[in-house]
Amino acid sequence: MRKRSLRDVEVEGRTVLLRVDHNVPLDAEQRVADDRRMVESLPTIQYLKERGARVVLLSHLGRPEGRPSPGLSLAPVAEHLSELLGEAVPLAPDAVGPGAMDAVRRLAPGGVLYLENLRFHPGEESNDPGFASELARLGDLFVEEAFGTVHRAHASTVGLPRRLPSCVGFLVEREVLELGRLLEHPPEPFVVVLGGAKVKDKLPLVRHLRTLADEILLGGALAVPLLRPPAPGEPERDPAVEELLHQRPGEAPVVLPLDFLVEGPAGAGVATVPAVPLPPGARPLDVGPETRRLFASRLEKARTVFFNGPLGKVEDPRFAGGTREVLSVLRSLSGPRVAAGGDSSRALQDLGLESCFSYVSTGGGAALELLEGRDLPGLTVLPDA
Repeated sequence: MRKRSLRDVEVEGRTVLLRVDHNVPLDAEQRVADDRRMVESLPTIQYLKERGARVVLLSHLGRPEGRPSPGLSLAPVAEHLSELLGEAVPLAPDAVGPGAMDAVRRLAPGGVLYLENLRFHPGEESNDPGFASELARLGDLFVEEAFGTVHRAHASTVGLPRRLPSCVGFLVEREVLELGRLLEHPPEPFVVVLGGAKVKDKLPLVRHLRTLADEILLGGALAVPLLRPPAPGEPERDPAVEELLHQRPGEAPVVLPLDFLVEGPAGAGVATVPAVPLPPGARPLDVGPETRRLFASRLEKARTVFFNGPLGKVEDPRFAGGTREVLSVLRSLSGPRVAAGGDSSRALQDLGLESCFSYVSTGGGAALELLEGRDLPGLTVLPDA
């Protein structure tokens, strides 16, 4: 899936509406707490600046539910980008209307401007044609650089590229390339590592990856429903969950944990328990030593790896060891090693494991939906290369 790239269009002298995903966390002092998504968009911003484009940034922040919310203004984000670029990045008073139009008119070639939070308007999330048309009047070229939102049919991701010449920026281009490698003849063996909490949320992903991968290593709380049969009086397993225990011809096997770490009574110490049978009432918080050795041995043979979801409660140092030990094996491997998902990215950052991967996606839901084999409306609407 190749889309028309920013390299394929003339930008000099044009006003470029650049959709970025600067929906970044803010700390208690309203300062940017994690700027990775902003940093990843800098090459595209610099490219446009150096070629004399007027760069108008569009982003959302948080969930203001279609009305202005002072605590979700992009002002602190604009201040942080000013520091990253070494120049002032003004913030328009609104995303549309006379104030936004005036701010765009005053923008010099090579200048950068933020529009205020798109989601202050209900028309953004409803993909209102009128709101999309108002946005389109502010520029003459649209560049999609917000991979984290391309799975949403919003005004700024679907409405705008229907009204303006459009292309993808460098970040989205790389996201599609790196994730696409997992879908199109990845080097084998292809091993998937999945963790997290809710097995039903991952079912579409597991179902599709089973047709592409050689093995799926399932850890975290995700594995528990498959290991613990329903107790008397409890409802039977969901048939969709039950199907993971059965391997059809051509499907990758699901490899389950052998043991877990659990917390002792009243938080007293940590114990190792077998995965089968799980002791009554046990709440697994990390994979145990046997599972770590098993998963690591499978990854040592891999030529392609995809990771989504930590294998334990990594925010507690007592239960971060499984994820750290298993993924550390990847440092010695070559070939595509891709991670995706917000929780995954934060875990890798906190555990110092980012260097184990050849690529860490900026997209959560967008990356997973792409790997589920679904069409992403914000990409489908863009012209092919």
